[in-house]
Amino acid sequence: MIKRNLVLGILFFLPVIFLLFLYPAKHNYTPLDNVKSSVLDLSNLPSLQNKEVAFKDKITVLSFFGSNPENHITEASNLKELVYDNFTGFKGFQMVSIFPIEAKEEAMRLQKELTKFKPLEYWEFVFASKEDINRLFSSFRTSKYLNSEGFVSEVYIIDKELHQRGRLDDRSKKEIENNAAIYPLTSYNASEVSVLKNKMSEDVRILFTEYRQKRKGEFNSDTRRAEDLKSN
Repeated sequence: MIKRNLVLGILFFLPVIFLLFLYPAKHNYTPLDNVKSSVLDLSNLPSLQNKEVAFKDKITVLSFFGSNPENHITEASNLKELVYDNFTGFKGFQMVSIFPIEAKEEAMRLQKELTKFKPLEYWEFVFASKEDINRLFSSFRTSKYLNSEGFVSEVYIIDKELHQRGRLDDRSKKEIENNAAIYPLTSYNASEVSVLKNKMSEDVRILFTEYRQKRKGEFNSDTRRAEDLKSN
């Protein structure tokens, strides 16, 4: 009897203790940086779902899948399982993938592959000319390049005010201790599971926390690293 009560007591109090450890830090997260302002918005571009798609007033995860998207099913599947499935249904969330206009059939086949078990209600497939795709891509802060098909494995976070979000300082704790040079994280490699799981998912979650605090009037913009490292 004593042993059973002891086990029940431990099972009851462990979650309470865990929550007490979390509580003091719940408002002390570090907001996600603005790494670039004034990203171009979409305008009057056709979508596979026949919707009007725009970045403004949405939290967007943007990818460029090029003219042969079926060659990049690994990146698309990673995004679905590690990002889309985690945030689908969150208010204001969308994923957008952009393709050249001539790749509509290829995009439809990719969509069919990704929707075997569930429709992609919050994932928009959008089409644009190569010139418009290049112009949109050029509005981001990035060290990457689109290949000849218009594909890049990197994906980008855009907030509701058309700011590109990321990390101005992406050093690990060990790198900081060793005084390594500061380097940013402005995009996330969709071919790397660890990046999507450990960095992008966390950063999107932080961005939702920021907007939730803004709605409640609790967000303090003075704490933003982007302001502390003015114009980097």
